[in-house]
Amino acid sequence: MSSHRVDKVEKLIKEEISYILLHKLQDDDLGFITVTDVKVSADLKIAKIYLSVLQKERRDFVLNKINLRLGHIRSELAHRIRIKFVPELKFFIDDTLDYVEKIEGLINEIHKQNNNKSNS
Repeated sequence: MSSHRVDKVEKLIKEEISYILLHKLQDDDLGFITVTDVKVSADLKIAKIYLSVLQKERRDFVLNKINLRLGHIRSELAHRIRIKFVPELKFFIDDTLDYVEKIEGLINEIHKQNNNKSNS
């Protein structure tokens, strides 16, 4: 169970990282990125940032490009938030939507099979 402080820091980091990616990096190669979630460790030392990338085939490219700018992003974050220590940032691709699409596909396939059986 996370504490109220951790929740507040997660929300703050999510908002600020979104702003930094949109306004400060100004890299057209990144395309459309959304910060979907932030999870901060209980000691506030590590922040795991989950990103959704619109173009699936560019996910690895975008993640690598962001990791190359990690120092700059963390520095910008340090200037934008008031916290004793800025956590170490770790970026990940959020594949939740892929999972949802897969489940929907399976459910649709089951419905098609059931419809085919009932029509036979």
